[in-house]
Amino acid sequence: MVATDKSFAGSIPEIYDRLMVPLIFAPYAQDLAGRIAQVEPRDVLETAAGTGVLTRAIAARLSEQVRIVATDLNQPMLDLAATRQPPREGLAWQRADALALPFEDRTFGVVACQFGAMFFPDRIKGYGEARRVLKRGGRFFFNVWDRISENEIADVVTATLAALFPQDPPLFLARTPHGYHDVDRIRGELAAAGFTDIVVDSVDLRSKAASSRDAAVAYCQGTPLRNEIEARDPSRLEDATQAAAAALAGRFGEGPIDGRIRAHVIAATG
Repeated sequence: MVATDKSFAGSIPEIYDRLMVPLIFAPYAQDLAGRIAQVEPRDVLETAAGTGVLTRAIAARLSEQVRIVATDLNQPMLDLAATRQPPREGLAWQRADALALPFEDRTFGVVACQFGAMFFPDRIKGYGEARRVLKRGGRFFFNVWDRISENEIADVVTATLAALFPQDPPLFLARTPHGYHDVDRIRGELAAAGFTDIVVDSVDLRSKAASSRDAAVAYCQGTPLRNEIEARDPSRLEDATQAAAAALAGRFGEGPIDGRIRAHVIAATG
């Protein structure tokens, strides 16, 4: 991973929330929130909350007596998340590093993380922090993307940009969001952090956008992929977006598009 893979700043948070969230994150937020609700926690810590799509899904399923602390390393993402969440008693937003959580041991019944573990520079340490703040027998719920070939829209965008920049292809999507998909490795790292009763489900859902252009803007301008494109040539961001939109239209047709997405959903006991 390179440093810019974790940079969600400038206009990225707004585009991410407006286009990326409904495209790929909202369906899995509902899935994860449903799993969390089944264990009826009294307190939930969310790490890597982003713009709050999972936070909103959890808050909608749990009573206001349940304490929810939503954290992220990127303050601009949290700032936007706070504006998107209706007022709710017991919900707090806090900037925090998932690898150095500012909470006491054995504080939360559930720790949740939606598509954040791929960004951890040291996953065993991140998992160890989640386990440290869990109450005995508490549950850690998180998800990660499967390999990029199992996620059709991201795969098309990556191949298109590789052709556009053949000498130095922007590989953020394959490298980081879709780079941590080995289930045996995930199990091993969770076990190394002290987790037991590890359950992994591979969940296929659909990624839908109103147009190929919306999907192209989401990926090329609403994620750190934008940083990679602009690092190669700042003047070509729109060219790259248009190329991705054309490739998506060629693959999925004009008008609304619909592609397969797959993620691994993991639950482990602390």
